[in-house]
Amino acid sequence: MLEYVDAESSKEHFSSFTDYTRIEHSEYPLFVSLKAQLSEYFDSSRTEFDIPFDLVGTDFQKRVWSELLNVGYGKTRTYQEQSIALGDVKAIRAVASANGRNKIPILIPCHRIIGTNGSLTGYAGDLWRKKFLLELESNQASLF
Repeated sequence: MLEYVDAESSKEHFSSFTDYTRIEHSEYPLFVSLKAQLSEYFDSSRTEFDIPFDLVGTDFQKRVWSELLNVGYGKTRTYQEQSIALGDVKAIRAVASANGRNKIPILIPCHRIIGTNGSLTGYAGDLWRKKFLLELESNQASLF
């Protein structure tokens, strides 16, 4: 069973991953919006992001990343299910590799992809962060 972690400790858990608290209002307006949306996400008041981004990668990677956006907040999908959604059940390893090259995790929720047996595998930001994100979302998903 996933256990609840409060929003304040989430900021502490992710401070070594990305320090979005240092962004100044006047410098980069898009980053200010990103900071606000990430804060809302970690406070469990945001389930989707509306930050524009331009994906840089191969056509296959872009397809994989776009498909990740179809995995809803608080939901998970296996690598096999992700491969099937992309039209090639045999592409599991390629899908996993593309997920690992996702440069904007959380915004493109690669943490929602799990092993076929339900295990937490393959997260570039370390498995403890993947577990934390899944716990954060699963504890709040029923509220939305």
